Amino acid sequence: MTFFSPRRLATALAFALTLVSCATANNAARADELRPPAYPLVACDPYFSVWSFTDQLAESFPVHWTGQINALTSFVRIDGQKLRLMGNPVEYYRSARSMRQTNVEVRATNTTYTFEEFGVEIKLQFTNPNLPDDLMIMSRPATYVTWTARSTDGANHEVKVYFDATAELCVNTVDQKVVAKREATDNLDVLRLGTEAQETLVKSGDYMRVDYGYFYVAAEKGVSKNVIAGAEKARGVFLKSGDLPKADDARFPRRADDDWPVVAFTLDCGLVGKDAVAKRVILAYDDVWALTWLGEKIRPYWRKDGQNALGMLEEANAQYDDLCKRCADFDASLYERAKAKGGVKYAELCSLAYPQAIAAHKLAVMPNGKTILISKENSSNGCAGTVDILYPTAPIFAATNVELLKATTTPVLEYAGKSGRWKHPFAPHDIGQYPLVDGQRYGGGERTEENQMPVEESANMIIIVDLIARIENSADYAAEYWDTLQKWAEYLLSKGLDPENQLCTDDFAGHLAHNANLSAKAIVALACFSDLCQRAGKEDAAKEYRAKAEEFVKEWMKLADNGDHYRLAFDRPDTWSMKYNIVWDRIMDLKLFPKEVVDKELAYYKKVQNKFGIPLDNRSDYTKTDWEVWVASMADTREGFDSVMEPIYRSLNATPDRVPLTDWYYTSTAKHQAFRARAVVGGIFMKLLEPDEK
Repeated sequence: MTFFSPRRLATALAFALTLVSCATANNAARADELRPPAYPLVACDPYFSVWSFTDQLAESFPVHWTGQINALTSFVRIDGQKLRLMGNPVEYYRSARSMRQTNVEVRATNTTYTFEEFGVEIKLQFTNPNLPDDLMIMSRPATYVTWTARSTDGANHEVKVYFDATAELCVNTVDQKVVAKREATDNLDVLRLGTEAQETLVKSGDYMRVDYGYFYVAAEKGVSKNVIAGAEKARGVFLKSGDLPKADDARFPRRADDDWPVVAFTLDCGLVGKDAVAKRVILAYDDVWALTWLGEKIRPYWRKDGQNALGMLEEANAQYDDLCKRCADFDASLYERAKAKGGVKYAELCSLAYPQAIAAHKLAVMPNGKTILISKENSSNGCAGTVDILYPTAPIFAATNVELLKATTTPVLEYAGKSGRWKHPFAPHDIGQYPLVDGQRYGGGERTEENQMPVEESANMIIIVDLIARIENSADYAAEYWDTLQKWAEYLLSKGLDPENQLCTDDFAGHLAHNANLSAKAIVALACFSDLCQRAGKEDAAKEYRAKAEEFVKEWMKLADNGDHYRLAFDRPDTWSMKYNIVWDRIMDLKLFPKEVVDKELAYYKKVQNKFGIPLDNRSDYTKTDWEVWVASMADTREGFDSVMEPIYRSLNATPDRVPLTDWYYTSTAKHQAFRARAVVGGIFMKLLEPDEK
């Protein structure tokens, strides 16, 4: 039996009404050409990941990527007029109707909402300083929330802002008991919420929220009034008088749904004229311990030198102006890079994919001091460090900072090559279930070869390690793990050309023998290993692996040939599939598959393409967004790229499913099949890796 509280029922009804109305309102509320299915607000890691699932920010509470409410609320008083900027219009504050939202813009590190009414414009901006060239800043679990007000009618206006966040941000389920605390630094007022139990790193899973560590909201001293209170009281007092309750609520510990405890702030902008007035708070989450590594707790990267939460907040506050500028510069640079490669819509798609891909990872430090970037396989099974997640995700890090790319492969190589735990001759599927990085969970785990992905994962690892070598123009990184990589290459020599009945990354489609696309991946990996050998000075081995790769290409073309295209599986005539793994031939200039192979495939995809994209293969009309972009990037003309991408853009604007960007949807309806908020949208950056035109 499912129980709906009045608050949840109000939320559900408002959300349903929003779905009906937002399509009409959306044209007036967006300048960008693409409509995000969901809008990133907080994008730090898999646990501190908050989104708006509606086009109008004031028509719903923000939610965790799982869809569970992570309520953030904001009101504004303009010359005494009460308006709502963010949060659901539940009964007890209907007196604050939503302020007219005129625009929303999503860029890589900023989501900015614009509102205008009563002669005042207010911009509400969420800034996540996910700067790839600064790992300390990138790993810091802090998001800036900034309100900027200015007069638009030439008159001066009294403006006061209210903000609160509920204890839902620090619990997995709302029946968990929470405690609250008031803290301070030299320059900040800090309010903190956390669970009473603090059961740190004791469970793992997929659709889970964090329930250990502490959620913080901080504001500069003297800039705000703030209080710990029940939501109804805090909001009610502000709407009635523009103030807050006089004293903190001391009734703790209590359940997160017991009068919905909040940390609340008011920020008085004073008399606002033509010159903009900005106020801000910092949202942060300190999980204290990031992950386990084979049974040992390890720290998040930002804590590696002994930093604590209050010190981190002080630094974040001191660096606000600098980081906001750096974020704006990074957003503009990334947007222009993507626009130059694939046009405005592609730039907008990359901007939307960036925060999602980053927030599906956790940057941490191994016991041996090595930096690792662990993905969480969101909305699938919660696996940690999944190899067929890091493979499609790789382009975003290859395009921004190779150190991050290495940080995704290092934990896999350390586990498979040095821990003594992994006994199989092929690469593992994963290295745990988030946040417990304690050995493979998928399929047969460490025990058996049942339901493994031997060709898939071995080829994935070799391809990405060679990509690292090409970016660095050196095989030094590979050298430390050479024996492991060579073992996987030898496995591909014996098993890769004609794969046995096994799973690949598209495991939702089931086992498949003689998989032509999987075979193509193995062939690409052998050519990549040849390149690694060449860079490592192993000339004879390089020639041997290159010769085998070329021999396998000729065999592949015969085995997969189906006239005007190539088959899904060698033994299945009149079938087809997207051969997205061949994209590396162009990206890495491998000169492996003849041009006729790609031309034939791309021509055939036009015949089977639906309104919203190219199906993955002939077995269903669903597709994978990351693989579609890889197929588009196989084209050697902008026109060819656009012909594949346009239906993807169309699907974003048409999908009825308001969830973080899906990578698995139906090409006939644009409905998402499953998967949300996953790291693999980093694969959308593949076009940025193509060689520049000479």
